[in-house]
Amino acid sequence: MDFGFTEEQLMLQDVARRIARERIAPSAEHHDRTGEFPLDNIRALGENGLMGIEVPAEYGGAGMDPVSYVLAMVEIAAADAAHSTIMSVNNSLFCNGILTNGNEAQKQKYVRAIAEGREIGAFALTEPQSGSDATAMRCRAVKQADGSYVVNGKKSWITSGPVAKYIVLFAMTDPEKGSRGITAFLIDTDKPGFHRGKTEPKLGIRASATCEIEFQDYVVAAEDVLGEEGQGFRIAMSVLDAGRIGIASQAIGIARAAYEATLEYVKERKAFGQPIGAFQMTQAKIADMKCKLDAALLLTLRAAWVKGQGKRFSTEAAVAKLTASEAAMWISHQAVQIHGGMGYSKEMPLERYFRDAKITEIYEGTSEIQRLVIARNETGLR
Repeated sequence: MDFGFTEEQLMLQDVARRIARERIAPSAEHHDRTGEFPLDNIRALGENGLMGIEVPAEYGGAGMDPVSYVLAMVEIAAADAAHSTIMSVNNSLFCNGILTNGNEAQKQKYVRAIAEGREIGAFALTEPQSGSDATAMRCRAVKQADGSYVVNGKKSWITSGPVAKYIVLFAMTDPEKGSRGITAFLIDTDKPGFHRGKTEPKLGIRASATCEIEFQDYVVAAEDVLGEEGQGFRIAMSVLDAGRIGIASQAIGIARAAYEATLEYVKERKAFGQPIGAFQMTQAKIADMKCKLDAALLLTLRAAWVKGQGKRFSTEAAVAKLTASEAAMWISHQAVQIHGGMGYSKEMPLERYFRDAKITEIYEGTSEIQRLVIARNETGLR
């Protein structure tokens, strides 16, 4: 693995950092407080190639690599995690899944508008009664004589669901086959039979709109099947591997923001006649924060590098996501503790970092699922 970044990678990082500092950071508190979807900022990200970083230029993307994606995601997440959530879904779950499994017509129709930031994409796997156990889904797609499918059922916790134009949907086409009976579909939310539920009132990433969606006799044309019938579970799991690199990057951005704020604070805040950063207990926390942050970043860059080599990266992605998400939660926790009462106040962003960090241990596979993935890949036992 080469630890040096190319000029192109650093240029994209600089673009992301500029947008993060000039547009996203100044509005982060407003979007967190109101829950307002940051459409203008997302459009700006799209115009600068950040909503389709690994998407080839012929489909409207930046044509960059997975390491570039990590570098850009960290910068956006450090300014506001909610923006990075929207960015991650568009890049990792929506565009990546279609680029890997779609045909030329599907790439032109569905990927371009999302990669350019003109529209928002979503990924619908989770249901009210099935989260980690995706094979327990009840959403059904029944094939018709003309090759189309009629979809009925609900999906829950759909990130960007309230605003998405297109959705990658997973539904059961043959319940008797279990995981091999799941098929992926491309959904246009403007068509009849698609309904959105209320926007969820979340603890963190509040500007990243999330809702339940429902299908009532929604008709999917045969040409909108992603991959082939019965390949849905395989597609979902491979897409989630890529998505875990995105969430690991998000967690690193949150952790970095919390760490940098704390580093400045311990130099300025005084107690008993000296900066609190001079106390050994505070120094121990700073050292541990730094170690966890660096470890998370290097493991995430490794996962991105392996993906970029075209090799299997399931274990590396799970290791990165597990390490980074738990580091973000721990670091943001310590940041609030070190800041004391001010860390608990909404006058400072520390409590937002703390709230935002928690979701990284849950979505794209919980920490418990990451441990299962890692152990099963290592032992070969199921």
